[in-house]
Amino acid sequence: MQEYNAPIKDILFVLNNVNSEVQNKNDEYSDPDLMKQIFEEAGKFASNVLAPLNSIGDKKGITLENGLVRMPAGFKDAYKQYIEGGWSSVAGSKEYGGQEMPWNIVGGLNEIWHAANMSFSLNMLLTQGAIEVIEAYGTEEQKQKYLPKMISGEWSGTMNLTEPQAGSDLALLKSKAVPNDDNYKLYGNKIYITHGDQDMNENIIHLVLARLPDAPEGSKGISLFISPKNIVNTEGKTLEKNDVRVVSIEHKLGTNASPTCVLAYGDNEGAEAELIGEKHGGLKAMFTMMNNARLNVGVQGVSIAERAFQQAYNFSQSRQQGNSIDGSRDGTVAIIDHPDVQRMLMDMKSRIEAMRALSLFTANELDLSKNALSSEDKIRAQENLDLLTPIVKAWCTDQGVLIASTGVQVHGGMGFIEETGAAQHYRDARILPIYEGTNGIQALDLLRRKLSLDNGNVFKRFLSDMRKDAKECIETKEDKLVEIGKKVIFAIDLLENTSDELLNMWKNSKRDAASGATPFLDMCGNIFGAWIMAKSAIKAYNLLKNNEEDKFLNDKIETSYFYVNTILEMSLSLKNVVINTHKNLDSIFNMQD
Repeated sequence: MQEYNAPIKDILFVLNNVNSEVQNKNDEYSDPDLMKQIFEEAGKFASNVLAPLNSIGDKKGITLENGLVRMPAGFKDAYKQYIEGGWSSVAGSKEYGGQEMPWNIVGGLNEIWHAANMSFSLNMLLTQGAIEVIEAYGTEEQKQKYLPKMISGEWSGTMNLTEPQAGSDLALLKSKAVPNDDNYKLYGNKIYITHGDQDMNENIIHLVLARLPDAPEGSKGISLFISPKNIVNTEGKTLEKNDVRVVSIEHKLGTNASPTCVLAYGDNEGAEAELIGEKHGGLKAMFTMMNNARLNVGVQGVSIAERAFQQAYNFSQSRQQGNSIDGSRDGTVAIIDHPDVQRMLMDMKSRIEAMRALSLFTANELDLSKNALSSEDKIRAQENLDLLTPIVKAWCTDQGVLIASTGVQVHGGMGFIEETGAAQHYRDARILPIYEGTNGIQALDLLRRKLSLDNGNVFKRFLSDMRKDAKECIETKEDKLVEIGKKVIFAIDLLENTSDELLNMWKNSKRDAASGATPFLDMCGNIFGAWIMAKSAIKAYNLLKNNEEDKFLNDKIETSYFYVNTILEMSLSLKNVVINTHKNLDSIFNMQD
């Protein structure tokens, strides 16, 4: 497997040039030199420590011994280095030992961790989300009890939603919580619990959805509980093991070094637990964690795509096959000389840069929703975040699978052989469109909830802001930027028209409209990607005025131009797919072999 080199230059370009310019009180880390130093150190750790373990973890997997999950060799030591480096605390509140870095920096760091070793980094993804829930809904006692050691990395966190009969439909949830003195006892089984057990952390803080005895039926009767692997006293010290048991670990298509556990609560006297948030308000609290996770899963799509691209690009330079198609080179050439391979690589690169810019822009909106100087800007940022989250989660993860698949194709037959590592990226990527809410659910969320925000004005306002960036391209009067700007504006207008038709269809037939939800989200992703590439191109153009020979900046414009003339062009036909998908779908019920 090829080495991983963190794309620090492109991440910094986005952070310094493409994010929202709204004033942010959380500007402690805005200094470009400081950001560069942070990412350079992260890149070294990712390349030297995490990346070499990626293939090892995939091949060796994990083991369950006497009810305890054992991570592959090297993982425990790598995690120790991770927390010693202070990386576990980057997003946490300073009040409890964190560094409170802005979320766009955290997003860039998460990309690097997951690209280097996704199985390892899933531990941190879930812990970040659990920390956010406790910060938002926990009592002061709970915060003091759990947050310092979770933020330090000594303890990790998990999200326990799914049960055998309750996946996306949490209304079917059966786990129960019984009052016990001042706290509760938990009983029930949870499945698909990522890092539900492992030997890297001293303790694991499970956030568990369950029903109280007086709970109403359906999703309105679900509460959220903290139930640690090892019981924690009021001083934050671990005591005896809780009544939580690992029943089994799943054998999966990918992420083989990430333990996906079946957990049983309350086999004996009941698992000790404490309520977090309001009774019957568990879904509201848990969605804080889920929205965090959905954005981070979108970032995972960027991560796996970048790793697949780097490996495919390096392979294309060394693999010798065939002659130059135009006779410009003598003898056998590297496959990167072949136009179709060049097309595949450029397609991968342009998609990744659009995904990265869009995901980091969204992470910046997350930070602004909390830290913008004006209340008006906070509201605007929250609206943007709500709109963009399902798009980032679904579009970036679908692209991640596509790009990883293209990476296999660049390798040819060698890509189908596990030895090269290209297949692992493809296998690891495939979970991303499924967990934290399937991409079909993200599409329905966009259609049912996000398009209608403020009577549709949030979506239309965001499109209007996108047009301003595209018009700035046109105003340069530079041929390529003018073409980029005009094509992006045409696409935005088409998208707005499509959204109007889709919402009108929703009013008349929810079933018909729902059939077009996924292609509509795909259309949004492709066009939002074109907008953010136009935004990147104009920033690169302005910076080139000071250094016309800067290769990175010139390449940014070329990549943006390629995206607009290929990926954007192919996406324009999606309007007809969105509007017409519903036709004859019912006939599937009557089809026979």
